[in-house]
Amino acid sequence: MQRFRAPRQTLTLGIVAFVLSSQWVSSTDEPTLTKEQIRQFLLTAEVTQSRDASKGITVTQRLTLSDGDITHDASFQSIDEHIARKQTAKGLEVGFVDSYKFNIAASALAEMLGIDDMLPVYVERKWHGNQGSLSWWLPAQMDEADRVKRRIAIPNSEAWNNQMHRIRVFDELVNDTDSNLTNVLIGENWKLWRIDFTRAFRLSKDLRHPNDLVRCDRQLLGRLKTLDGDVLAEKTKHYLSKDEVQAVMARRDKIVARFQQLIAEKGEHEVLY
Repeated sequence: MQRFRAPRQTLTLGIVAFVLSSQWVSSTDEPTLTKEQIRQFLLTAEVTQSRDASKGITVTQRLTLSDGDITHDASFQSIDEHIARKQTAKGLEVGFVDSYKFNIAASALAEMLGIDDMLPVYVERKWHGNQGSLSWWLPAQMDEADRVKRRIAIPNSEAWNNQMHRIRVFDELVNDTDSNLTNVLIGENWKLWRIDFTRAFRLSKDLRHPNDLVRCDRQLLGRLKTLDGDVLAEKTKHYLSKDEVQAVMARRDKIVARFQQLIAEKGEHEVLY
């Protein structure tokens, strides 16, 4: 699959019309709820309908939930696969893991970094006898693969790039081996979300694509510097192993060092925003 990148050049501007399809939720249908209210809804609302999601390589179910007052869709992933050696599209992987638990771990980590607004709310829930991650179905109007295929121009490249830079940093931190264009959803006003982390949190302590890290949100870099491994381990104790947490912290160190080097070479104004 294609790895997503923030655009290197400004695209030609033009009049952009989102073409909606049945797989996306209109933002006008979205209830106004706090993050905690969404979490409680996902944990307690009754499942009234289910069907296969239209995209993704893992078995993902699109569920409709209702608590009597609110009806909304959610994405359910129950995959929890651990294989000693697996041949993937990107080659042979030793110690292969594909797990819904990483969705919940990614959500906890993003919240610690203050960037949880770019992920859906994830909770752990059992459905049809299977434990899995359940996430709020987002009001996306297309994904990045759709945008690229349809050659839709980005109306505000600076705002777009700032969001993509945050996604790049997070992807390097969680070491997702399956990051691709369908994992970036685009909403109203070009709001971006990053979804699906079931193949993240590999044990490598190296960055996958350090040269992709060229700019960073100032507050995000500050949160990275103060990220506490013990707190992360506690918040993800049911979802990440000790080795996985240590790998996150090692990659954190390299991300911070990368940006410190860039700042020394170019100055803060060229690196931080």
